[in-house]
Amino acid sequence: MWLILGLIAIMATCINLYLYRAGKDYKLAMAMGLSFTALTLVADYSMVSNWVKAEDWAALSDVVPTMETALWVLTSISILLNITPIFLEKIKK
Repeated sequence: MWLILGLIAIMATCINLYLYRAGKDYKLAMAMGLSFTALTLVADYSMVSNWVKAEDWAALSDVVPTMETALWVLTSISILLNITPIFLEKIKK
């Protein structure tokens, strides 16, 4: 589920940037990009929670350390890309 939500977040972010470049209203796409990023994080947390409930320590020790770094980096990139049009509008004014 987290993979699907992550792909939707990426698509919404691309639409956000395209709409800004085309000069159209991009704010709904920006909200969708950030919302799906948050849903991706929650889905990922849910997956890890299920591993803890199942006491699957091997999965936790293999995946979580790498996943933590990736989630921090990708979430930061998503936030920066989604709010870029707001900063660019302020610079133009």
